[in-house]
Amino acid sequence: MSTTEIIKPGSPVVDPIQAGLAAGWQVLDAATFTEDRTIEADVAIIGSGAGGGVTAEILTLAGLKVILIEEGSLKSSKDFKMREADAYPQLYQESAARKTKDKAINILQGRTVGGSTTVNWTSSFRTPEGTLNYWQQHFGLKAYSSQALSPWFAMMEARLNVSDWQIAPNENNDLLRRGATNLGIPTAAIRRNVRGCWNLGYCGMGCPTNAKQSMLVTTIPSALSHGAMLLTRARAERLVFKQDRVDSLECMALDANGLTVTSKVISVRAKHFVVAGGAINSPALLMRSKAPDPNRLLGKRTFLHPTAVSAGLFEQQVSGYAGAPQTIYSDHFLETQAIDGPVGYKLEAPPLHPLLLATTLQGFGEQHLALMQQFDHAHALLALLRDGFHEQSVGGNVQLQDDGSPVLDYVMSDFMWDGVRRGLLTMAEIQFAAGAKSVHPAHESAGGYTNWDSARKAITDFSYRPLLTRVVSAHVMGGCTMSDDPKLGVVSGTGRYHGITNLSVHDGSLFPTSIGANPQLSIYGITARLASELAENLTGKPAPKLNALV
Repeated sequence: MSTTEIIKPGSPVVDPIQAGLAAGWQVLDAATFTEDRTIEADVAIIGSGAGGGVTAEILTLAGLKVILIEEGSLKSSKDFKMREADAYPQLYQESAARKTKDKAINILQGRTVGGSTTVNWTSSFRTPEGTLNYWQQHFGLKAYSSQALSPWFAMMEARLNVSDWQIAPNENNDLLRRGATNLGIPTAAIRRNVRGCWNLGYCGMGCPTNAKQSMLVTTIPSALSHGAMLLTRARAERLVFKQDRVDSLECMALDANGLTVTSKVISVRAKHFVVAGGAINSPALLMRSKAPDPNRLLGKRTFLHPTAVSAGLFEQQVSGYAGAPQTIYSDHFLETQAIDGPVGYKLEAPPLHPLLLATTLQGFGEQHLALMQQFDHAHALLALLRDGFHEQSVGGNVQLQDDGSPVLDYVMSDFMWDGVRRGLLTMAEIQFAAGAKSVHPAHESAGGYTNWDSARKAITDFSYRPLLTRVVSAHVMGGCTMSDDPKLGVVSGTGRYHGITNLSVHDGSLFPTSIGANPQLSIYGITARLASELAENLTGKPAPKLNALV
């Protein structure tokens, strides 16, 4: 079967989760615990997303006894009904309403087995060479070159079927292509980690056909089939340190709704601990645990790819909810911008679903209603800002609230607002070039503009500040900065936590800057390398051969 062949709806859907449970996988649901538990393993992995899932498979295949700990619940294709009202509370952090401290930026992160890989839109990019060069020059990560990482990216691309998507883009994405082409702006196709995709367009609500090659249907089933244990609805509260080692991990069981802590405590003891809860949650766990932080770097330099949004209305039906969600992009405004100059941005077209669109669009009352009534004719573009490469773009800080839960304090500088303004100008021009009858920038002062000249003047004159300008992000990176120099990072280039002998970090919180691209493949490739090195260190044997994971 071609990697881009579409399976017709109605074909049988094999659910590897249900099959594995029936076969006797070791899966424990902490919500069912009636007493405290102590669990022992060789390696405890906290978080089951891109970093945790890859690490679990590699370490399990290396012969290690692994426990994978997840705060969310275990859902599978039988639970994915393509309904926003079901998906967001079940599968996302804070019901897809996680926000920065000032409430000005909405943050989409997964909270389920598979993490954000279960709900992302499948866009797969290798870490840009310019980003890696910057890490080498400014963070001493000499081993992080494109050449050195290439085999690890190739391994994970094969493992997860990352391949060219050759099916024609849906209208939502093709409008980006046509508008950009009319302006002489180059575009390209996005590679996707899918196999036998039905081309439905509801990837963000969990794939109902298991076509998306997320951790939920690939690395985690593999790890469980080879003897790993999965603990769900268990909140990692703190690591207990004894001198320069982690002695244990304390977790609290959650109740059936997955939100409220019960009185049941789970103590996890292991020879090695891997933190893979994702940026925001990983630094927060380490901060709650009072992990060594002599240079006060933990939680700092947390990045989002702050994202500006522009909506356009067209005469024809766009039906942005139907078809593969993201298949066309442009890096023109990254590649033509010096990496340490004015902030560059990546252009993509997101899928449109009523709830997410309604909560992102500006306005209220009749104005908002009028826009939503034209939902089927709406088109959207995103400008993802590349943050972290300039002295005026240092990201945000993870902080702990009174109850120990994390919040990200992320203040947009004038430097970043300038990028938002330029991104809105670019997107409006592209939408008009594609034939939009009106363009509606996501800004509370915006109206609907029927020509480029009026849109350009309005966007140029907007006041750019929090809450007035709509900013979103689905990409969270940093907070556990990686550097071989302890003065620059809390984790070394091998993923090991400085000063603690049996603690590693394997997720996007490692990144010293934002990626400048959708980060899932960067996490897959980099953590595959780190996990393989860890497996060799812990077993004294070569890590599983690359083709063993394919």
